[in-house]
Amino acid sequence: MVHIVTVITAVHAPGAEFLPAAYKSLTEQELPNGWEWQWVIQEDGETDAVAPYVPDDDRVSFGQGRAGRAAMARTMGLSRARGEYVKVLDADDMLTPGTLARDIAALANGEIGWTTSRVLDLLPDGSTVGFDQDPPAGPVEMGAVLDHWKANAYRAQVHPATLCMRRDLVLALGGWMALPASEDTGLLLALNAVSRGWFHAETGLLYRKWPGQVTSQAAHTHEGEREARMAVVEARARTLAALPGWRFGSTDTR
Repeated sequence: MVHIVTVITAVHAPGAEFLPAAYKSLTEQELPNGWEWQWVIQEDGETDAVAPYVPDDDRVSFGQGRAGRAAMARTMGLSRARGEYVKVLDADDMLTPGTLARDIAALANGEIGWTTSRVLDLLPDGSTVGFDQDPPAGPVEMGAVLDHWKANAYRAQVHPATLCMRRDLVLALGGWMALPASEDTGLLLALNAVSRGWFHAETGLLYRKWPGQVTSQAAHTHEGEREARMAVVEARARTLAALPGWRFGSTDTR
């Protein structure tokens, strides 16, 4: 029996040129016996700019649709996901060797619903910078991400761009939040509200910093919009945590 981990990538035209580097990082993954990866690329829009960068590989599925930002593109990509696990990979980022194997190993524990890993920012000059507040390697208990995020100016201790999740759990939570930004943080906090996670101390992602990335735009930090995004992200997580019986695995200790 073949098991599949689906890697989902939302891409818009300005970031298409980075797809070959993301693909190379996928081809360098060594998976456990019996496992394969599938790469679902979903364009946020319907242009002619992305398709030329999509690899000719039977493991790659490319789709397009009306522009609606990354949340909608990723959620639409779920329609073609065949894997029992879903891994996020932004178009301009790269996985490090061993990342998928570590994610698969952690999710083999039936109590774990999602994984994250250490991130290095990849700067334009090729240098890298790490995050100085990574949590200890191992399990992330329910509610821990929300508590840290709330106490640290809406900054989580684990990075949502590294998420690998059980597909059924992602579907049950409705996919990525319908927000103009922070949609991945919204999903991370929702996952943490209903299931335990796992943090890998090994670097799992190179997070590219470049002028065209969405998070570098002024609109991303517009104070009024940001406060509204954070409010609905928090409300969703707290509502999920309060729902009776809504837990993944046998971790409910009430």
